[in-house]
This record gives sequence, structure tokens and C-alpha cells, in this order.
Amino acid sequence: MALSSSLKNVATGSFNETQVDQDVFVLTYQNETAVKQVVERYIDSSFIQFHFCLKGKSDFIFNNGTYTLNIAEETSLLLYNPQRDLPIHLEVAPDCWLVSVLISIKKFHGLFSQEADYITFLSEDNKDKKYYKDGKISPSMAIALNQIINYNLNSSIKTLYFKGKAYELLSLYFNRGEDANIEQCPFLVDETNVAKIKKAKDIIIARLSEPPTLQELSEEINLPLKKLKEGFKQIYGDSVFSFLFDYKMEVARKLLETGNNNVNEVGLKVGYSTSSHFIAAFKKKYGITPKKYVQSI
Repeated sequence: MALSSSLKNVATGSFNETQVDQDVFVLTYQNETAVKQVVERYIDSSFIQFHFCLKGKSDFIFNNGTYTLNIAEETSLLLYNPQRDLPIHLEVAPDCWLVSVLISIKKFHGLFSQEADYITFLSEDNKDKKYYKDGKISPSMAIALNQIINYNLNSSIKTLYFKGKAYELLSLYFNRGEDANIEQCPFLVDETNVAKIKKAKDIIIARLSEPPTLQELSEEINLPLKKLKEGFKQIYGDSVFSFLFDYKMEVARKLLETGNNNVNEVGLKVGYSTSSHFIAAFKKKYGITPKKYVQSI
């Protein structure tokens, strides 16, 4: 398991931790004492961290005290560094309430893209990028955070309740205007591009007999040609037209199997104006002519 479940308790502070889903954790901490307390939690580099300070203030200490990030009352802090672990080491002021959501990059990615299992989350542009982002806690976020802190329902539904609140918080966090994904987290720019590339795939499939040129496709999905080429290969493992060729041949093969169309008709349906070109393409893909393929089945 990537996240250690052991909590290191320094002084008297420790997180109250709930695992709400695979690779998703909710941590809460309340310092009700009159003295500063230290809480620690190991987290590896595969996790993105969202921290919310409802009241009071805390300091995140990094590199054995050489670097500090403050989190003030009614503010949030997003932390991510793909190149190194970012364990939590917090100095928590008296009368401070904190809620943290820890989620693996793969899980986080899956919240925004149906292609989560097929793409590498970090693009070449982002893979070395550290990310620290602070922001204000909105009133709607504050309600959800207070509901987590003041949870007093049946203990048997706590995990389910916290799961709902964790995803609600993430939804509210990124719901900050039309361009929120780009403004709030550079990794979500990848998700925007993924949606555009998926749209490109749908376009060429819908128009397989007369597909647009790459430049036309690039303009239609509003994505630079270079990013279209690179992204398509990253997601679908092939260039746009190699993917389309394979798709056409699979469609042609299934049409031939039905027996409802002759070779020339099938060729026209998948975009070949002459049967000789279709026959050559089919043979290149399957090593057999369409006619012999039909005879074989």
C-alpha cells in the first residue's frame, strides 16, 4: 500500500484518519489545547494533498525545517511533487481545526477523465512540475468541512458520509469559473486535452468514409496540431490515421461477415472509392483478400 497507515505522534497531536475509498483518505485534526502541537503523517509522491484550515493557523515544515508553508484560517493548500515524497509535518497553533484529503494521482485523474486507465497522468510538460497552491475556502466548502469536523451520526455510516464529503470538497474546490481546471491545477489541463482528443477520435470514427485532415481536425477540436498528434498517440497508442485505418478494417471485416454487402459496397462504406484500393488495404491488414476472407467464414 502506497500510504502507510501508521501515524507518528509527536507531542500530543495526531490525525483522526478515515480511508473512504481506494487511495482516498480524509484526515482531521483539532488542537484544542493552549500550546502549539506537531502532527506528522508519511505520504509518498504518488499522492496529491488538499489541506483546509477552518480556523486558527498551521505551518507545513519541509526539509527538516529549511522551508515552511503557512496555512491560515479559512484558506486551503494543494501540495504535489511528483519527484519526491511530501510527508506531512505540521506545527499546529492552539485552537486550530484542519481537514485534509489525500488522493492518489491515478484516482484523482479518474475523477476527471474516463480515459484514466489508458493514459499517463503526467504529460512531458508536467512530469517534473512541483505544485503548491493556496486559496480561500468558499462558504459552501466551509459547510462541508464543518460537517466533517462535527460529525455525530452513526459510526457505521462514517466512511460513506466522509466519502461523499471528500468528493464534494474536490468538486467545490475546482468549481471556480469556466477556466477553473486550468487556473487551479496545471495537471487538469491534461484532462481538458484528453477530452479534446477523445472528441477527435469520435469525429474520425463518425466520418470514417470522409475523415477531416489533421489540420482540420486540430482546428475543430481547438487543440494545436502537435498536441493532437502527441496526445492521440499517448492515449490510443497510435497515430490518428493508423488508428483510423485499423478501425476501418475492423468495420469492413464485420460488414463482410454479415454477408449483406459485396466487397465493393463494403469498400465504399469505409471510405475507399475503388475496390482495388480497398482490397489492397484489407490484404495489408489481414494478409488475405476480402473475397477469400468471406470464403473462409
